[in-house]
Amino acid sequence: MPVPKKSLLDPSAPRRHMHPMLIETESTPNPATLKFLPGRTVMESGTRDFATPEEAEASSLADAIFRLGDVTGVFFGRDFVSVTAAPGVAWSDLKPDVLAIMLDHFSAAMPLFRPASAGFSVPSDDTVLTDDPADADIVAQIRDLIETRVRPAVANDGGDIVYRGFDKGKVFLQLQGACAGCPSSSATLKNGIEQLLKYYVPEVTEVRAV
Repeated sequence: MPVPKKSLLDPSAPRRHMHPMLIETESTPNPATLKFLPGRTVMESGTRDFATPEEAEASSLADAIFRLGDVTGVFFGRDFVSVTAAPGVAWSDLKPDVLAIMLDHFSAAMPLFRPASAGFSVPSDDTVLTDDPADADIVAQIRDLIETRVRPAVANDGGDIVYRGFDKGKVFLQLQGACAGCPSSSATLKNGIEQLLKYYVPEVTEVRAV
């Protein structure tokens, strides 16, 4: 039976308290990736990268976005979520669906991760090198530069670059979020990060992505 309009205006009628929110979007250097800013903290610390639907099952939000079928990556930063569209998918078509999922999630204050799935992404053994203890001072300098100079700048572009090892002058880094698959990522590694590390740490001879 239809609800009389009068009851909707009745002060004594129970009301649902809605908390309107606006999710802003920003483009990134990677045309396939869009950055979504919900105006609140997404990750209290660290980051989390989802490159497959299976990985996304750890998070109800990432899982829902992957289920759209036109997504190849979801990345959680401190105050943003980056989403990468599949090849050939227009953001003009995908964006409304992603926004709807995020609005539902953040408006309801739903947990970011499913029980027993929270935490940071754990790289597989084949992407992490065991640093030589003799290089401890060099590695400490490299890590500090990445944390203070590289990652904040990359986060502005909707991605992350994580240290994965140092071996005989070579620094190995993993690209996540908007950085993964970005056409300009090679230039960023060579012309930006590599030059920065070489300048401050003479022992560095090359930077490679893993």
